[in-house]
Amino acid sequence: MSFWSWSGFFDYLVNPFILGGVVTTIWLTCVSLVFGLFLGFVVALMRRSKLRPIRSAGWFYVWIFRGTPLLVQLIVIYTALPQLGIRFSVVEAALIGLALNEAAYLAEIIRAGIEAVPEGQSRAARALGMTERQIMRHIVMPQAFKVIIPPLGNSVNGLLKTTSVTSVISMEELLRRTQVLIQEKFMVLELFTVAAIYYLLLTTIWDFIQRRIEKRFGQSTAPVKLAEQR
Repeated sequence: MSFWSWSGFFDYLVNPFILGGVVTTIWLTCVSLVFGLFLGFVVALMRRSKLRPIRSAGWFYVWIFRGTPLLVQLIVIYTALPQLGIRFSVVEAALIGLALNEAAYLAEIIRAGIEAVPEGQSRAARALGMTERQIMRHIVMPQAFKVIIPPLGNSVNGLLKTTSVTSVISMEELLRRTQVLIQEKFMVLELFTVAAIYYLLLTTIWDFIQRRIEKRFGQSTAPVKLAEQR
């Protein structure tokens, strides 16, 4: 009795059902990242607020979502909230869970990038009459972006793989569709190998993109001259 089927392996490597799961994993990652970045930026600003209640709320958000497993968060969103009358579809629950969880990590990355910019530059900009919004847009963020890019890229890499956790609430991404086929075909090793290959392919492609982004913005983003922003 053979424990490996090469024909089954190659068939499932190009199986439309599996490829559909790959596409779902990609868009799930992209949408979660967009919302995670937006919310993460807001939380990062809250963490730097001069008002203690707002600063504390930002700290509490990061503490909760970084301190509890994503698996638990997804189960709470999908199965516990309906008991309170708040219902989400599988797709909505997956996106909300991933975005909220990712935002907590991105908030700390963004905050660290902002705090890496010398405070003296912001004080000088205020002395020139620039508003806080102008300082953030023209002085702080262009420089903080260079610091943010590497850890942000690593977060995207991790998010690509973390989407597999949403299979617990029946989100039909790559892992979930792999499990469905395993239950039907009983080709455990072959199908999990196929899934692993696609995850490896996706993270490798992103690694290439990340290196290009780091090379492009890490070298070309220059400090902004305050005199030009008056």
